[in-house]
Amino acid sequence: MPASRASAPHLFERRPYWAKRFGVAPFLPTSREEMDALGWDSCDVIIVTGDAYVDHVSFGAAVIGRVLERAGFRVGILDQPDWRSAEGFMRLGVPNLFWGVTGGNMDSLVNHYTSDRKRRSDDAYTAGGGSGSRPDRAVIVYSQRCREVGGPEVPVIIGGIEASLRRIAHYDYWSNAVRRSVLVDSKADVLFYGNAERAIVDFAHGLGERRGLDAMRGLRGTAFVQKAGTLPQGWAELDSSEVDGGEQGELVQLRRKARRKVLEHPRARTAIRLPSFEQVREDPVLYAHASRVLHQEANPHNGRVLVQGHGDREVWINPPPVPLSTEEMDAVYELPYQRRPHPRHDDAGKVPAYEMIKTSVMLMRGCFGGCSFCSITEHEGRIIQSRSPDSVLREIEQIRDTVPGFTGVISDLGGPTANMWRLGCKSPTIEAACRRPSCVYPGICENLNTDHSDLIALYRKARALPGVKKILVASGLRYDLAVESPEYVRELARHHVGGYLKIAPEHVAEGPLSKMMKPGVGTYERFKTLFDRYSKQAGKRQYLIPYFIAAHPGTTDEDMLELALWLKQNGFKPDQVQAFLPSPMATASAMYHSGRNPLKKVSRADSAERVAVPRSAKVRRLHKAFLRYHDPDNWPMLRAALQRMGRADLIGNGEEHLVPSYQPKGTGHGRGRGPKRGRAKGATKPKPGTALTQHTGLPPRETGEGRRRPGLGSKAKSKARSGRKPSRKRRG
Repeated sequence: MPASRASAPHLFERRPYWAKRFGVAPFLPTSREEMDALGWDSCDVIIVTGDAYVDHVSFGAAVIGRVLERAGFRVGILDQPDWRSAEGFMRLGVPNLFWGVTGGNMDSLVNHYTSDRKRRSDDAYTAGGGSGSRPDRAVIVYSQRCREVGGPEVPVIIGGIEASLRRIAHYDYWSNAVRRSVLVDSKADVLFYGNAERAIVDFAHGLGERRGLDAMRGLRGTAFVQKAGTLPQGWAELDSSEVDGGEQGELVQLRRKARRKVLEHPRARTAIRLPSFEQVREDPVLYAHASRVLHQEANPHNGRVLVQGHGDREVWINPPPVPLSTEEMDAVYELPYQRRPHPRHDDAGKVPAYEMIKTSVMLMRGCFGGCSFCSITEHEGRIIQSRSPDSVLREIEQIRDTVPGFTGVISDLGGPTANMWRLGCKSPTIEAACRRPSCVYPGICENLNTDHSDLIALYRKARALPGVKKILVASGLRYDLAVESPEYVRELARHHVGGYLKIAPEHVAEGPLSKMMKPGVGTYERFKTLFDRYSKQAGKRQYLIPYFIAAHPGTTDEDMLELALWLKQNGFKPDQVQAFLPSPMATASAMYHSGRNPLKKVSRADSAERVAVPRSAKVRRLHKAFLRYHDPDNWPMLRAALQRMGRADLIGNGEEHLVPSYQPKGTGHGRGRGPKRGRAKGATKPKPGTALTQHTGLPPRETGEGRRRPGLGSKAKSKARSGRKPSRKRRG
């Protein structure tokens, strides 16, 4: 019998809490003085965030705060409090109902450190852009301070992307170890994961009605800690090995067996027991297995409870939240945001992340792409939650009328993916039963609607608004979907590209692409053909800017060489490149840690597919060097690698070679070593106009955790200059 779709009452269906009589705050208060101006003696909820407070729908703390305000609660914001003492957490007093803790729009460790574990010098979510305004592992630190100030009587809940992606035992790249669930380490009462509006409104109303925490432990999209061995009465427990499978036939057999076991308890609900924290910490294969099962249970319409032991306690993870309807999405996005940073930050300088998105519009949430290195699906879900066209157009008009200095250009009309608005499964019944991690890999599912006509119509309405000169699409584009609708590519190329369109093939070799769950390079070529054709028809010179990942699990040196040769053949010379960063809970991170492929059955070591993992710093540097094959500083490393790989034929001074056989003075390993600088021994001086090229950089990537800035190389724009003899004059 097919699974039934999960449903839920409207987000704002409940009668508002009594404090609604205080009305709407211009900004949610951040100080006692602001509370006094609103006539508040206390806050019902205080949200603690690692970001500067920006009252905008792109900032999670503002969204949750405004949603709770709409439900009738008095909400205060403690943004970037001084965590070094409890004093910084007493600015608004103690909340009546609960503390809400988030690390911010980014995981605090991703915010602080690069993929090479080097400290970042900037923070886009801080006024002025400087780093150091939040602690490492902000959720844990903030939670402990809240408990210190409020005592055990005031519940502490955690949420946002940092908590969401650390809800089970997880591999932590920065400590190179498997850590416990952040719920255990923070000692919080409840963890909210994913888009938590519905759950947090129900939770706040429950506390307002003086119901205890135990009465609300069934909320979807939440996790809590309980004593081990306290499975509720009427529940059946399944071991994770009984629901995991490999090939489809074996998977069906295992699920039938599991279903028969559950039927022994006619009224039972089902909890799946994952390997414990202690087991996954010691056994990488079990870690990969737990990751696989967690992703199999990610569909809100059929996902089941997951239980994972941590010593004498268990983390109980309820099924994912029910996606918001279009009506609910409109209601959330049209709450009375001020759409700018709080005035308290004016003297500190601009908030870079806000400057980047202040004239952009979000169409939707979620992603059904399932890329193994990305955490969007784990956090927002794979079912697309779309706004209505009218709501989107109203926001564009609001930007036009209220944003100071608006030039008539909407910088982005998109979302996590630019072209998934209103796309989804054709059949609600199939969607409710599906457990595929991706709707587009290894090929586009026959049940997926790929019609872009609604999106084309929205683009046309948006650019027809008075006072709007240009609508740009800057979000990442899913090109394998776009080629299914050539008319969409035509519309995009004619009207919505500002010269460059970023796109993410990520690699060209089948090995890493299969581990990334990305389409082959042939699909990219199909899209490029369409894009170039329609750009030419529009009389425009426009370029695709492809992004690539170095050192992804499943990538060999030979794969990176193949990519470097493809880049050279196509005239691409990336400037800043992105090395794979194992973010918590991503499938590729499980590959990185375990050396196994969670996309395949991994319940036993002898059956688990092994994955080559570029883990050492030396190999990661080499893989990045292949992406920047044109940088003279990388040539010594690449020459050595090519000789080791038996590809010395790629070393030379001709167009067919990847790197030249000479070394300019002041570059590479010879830098700063006096007479040893210069060409390699035996190398000939290249002819003018044949070797080194200059590079034109492009603006940095605007979304995602990496800040990659690719460059477009072309013979027309970058002429060789290596024929000049370098000056020996010492520079001051």
